[in-house]
Amino acid sequence: MKENLELVRQVYKDSEMSCMSMESLIKDLKDKDNKIKDSVEEALKGYQRFKDESQQILEDNDEPLKESGMMSKMMANMGIKKEVDSDNSDSSIADMLIKGISMGSIDMEKKISSYEGNVNKKHLKLAKDFLKFQEEIIDSFKKYL
Repeated sequence: MKENLELVRQVYKDSEMSCMSMESLIKDLKDKDNKIKDSVEEALKGYQRFKDESQQILEDNDEPLKESGMMSKMMANMGIKKEVDSDNSDSSIADMLIKGISMGSIDMEKKISSYEGNVNKKHLKLAKDFLKFQEEIIDSFKKYL
């Protein structure tokens, strides 16, 4: 049963951290005239859906929610702020987002491969849908490069 929830935990962890990062980025771009803002807000909505869905599954299975640590969140926020302060062009922001999302999708792909035969289909589908979503988000940000 623990393996079944490992993929769901990974979706929750990645989507929770992504929501926090996107919210931070939106805040940093608030008074700036960037075309990428709408795409970032759309990505946030998608990540929020996956966070909510994975959270519900974990709660239904009496699994504790493990949010990203304060240090990880602080480092991500500082990195985003530093990047936006040094170059807030749409191209630079898209590059930063694509790199970050790509790292997460690689981790998710590894998890899916290692658990594919050992988890229930509902949890595997959630993980695969999340991976597909990440790939679509990456493609959507490429137009800003």
